[in-house]
Amino acid sequence: MEKIFERLEKARKIAPLVHHITNYVTVENCANITKCFGASPVMADAKEEVCDMVKLADALVLNIGTLNQIQIESMKLAGQTANKKGIPIVLDVCGAGATKYRNETCKELCSSIKVSVIKGNLSEIATIAGLSVQTKGVDSGNVNVDKYEIARTLANTMKAVVVITGVEDIVSNGENTYSIKNGVPVMGKIVGTGCMATSVIAIFCAIEKDYALACASALVCYEIAAENAEKTSDGPGTFVSNFFDKILMLSEISVNKMKRIYKI
Repeated sequence: MEKIFERLEKARKIAPLVHHITNYVTVENCANITKCFGASPVMADAKEEVCDMVKLADALVLNIGTLNQIQIESMKLAGQTANKKGIPIVLDVCGAGATKYRNETCKELCSSIKVSVIKGNLSEIATIAGLSVQTKGVDSGNVNVDKYEIARTLANTMKAVVVITGVEDIVSNGENTYSIKNGVPVMGKIVGTGCMATSVIAIFCAIEKDYALACASALVCYEIAAENAEKTSDGPGTFVSNFFDKILMLSEISVNKMKRIYKI
């Protein structure tokens, strides 16, 4: 994991285009975080243009946070085009476990397109893995399971990288599993920090073919910026603006010094 900052620098240099069909509650912050990391965001979700937009993109984000049937159709069309082009698809299973509609949508998407990364909190990922758990809206419910084993097993089953976010983040491709312990508690008090992390993961997957390493590197950089932002913040409001500033200020020295990532 010595090339974390090199991956950030590569993203800044290449400036990949990340196409989002995402949660409308957090769409502005997702666009902003993408720009702050040096990439270009596009947030088109009309089925009439998603295929054309994906043809221009380097990665695709699908986030089920604010579902409707029209959006689902656009996601499938965009995903099929991304598969044909060979670009990574990051699926944020936001709220999986809360309703039957969300659970069925996740199954429908995973059966109709090849997803590169499946990302969610522990209860969301446990739901995708087939366990009977309850998600509190879009927040994680109580799940008493081995999260490392769930990540590995689901990764092998889905042939995708699995990312479980929380106080400790888990990234696994079934063979290699990483633990990331960066980040700060205030992130849990702000709507959209999970959605923004998904955008950053997509950026790194656009420039690194080893998607497990890409996801782990993305989370390390994202959460180190959060740690730096907290030092100069009075609360959630000032944290958000400071967070964007600290992303732009990420340096090789700070990333190498502050990274807390471990291979399991």
